[in-house]
Amino acid sequence: MKNVVFYDAQCPFCFQVKRIFRKFDWLNQVKWVSVQEVEKSGKYSYLEGRNTLDEIHMLTKEGEIKQGFATIRYLLLVLPPVSILGLILYLPGMNRMGSPLYRWFSSRRYQWFGRYEIPRYA
Repeated sequence: MKNVVFYDAQCPFCFQVKRIFRKFDWLNQVKWVSVQEVEKSGKYSYLEGRNTLDEIHMLTKEGEIKQGFATIRYLLLVLPPVSILGLILYLPGMNRMGSPLYRWFSSRRYQWFGRYEIPRYA
């Protein structure tokens, strides 16, 4: 089983993050699913009631749901070339800084990077 990451395919920044992270996924541990696909399929009931457009979400291969900063640091941890960054983000106090910073950035991403009219999947 793979970790499943749910990203916004209409967000240019999110799309680029996905492209970069895929290059670091040497062990093929991550499956990327767009939030737009989730809305159409109805397959991912565990995401119901979660605002997946505001924060990146992930279902780990252990069955845990993560969101926002927790998703980013976990992803960094499981991707070999950047795993040291993931380890650093697990140091004491990093969550207290990282989570608000992540939410602040996420709330401004459309303003800074725009939004695709049509979702981008590739």
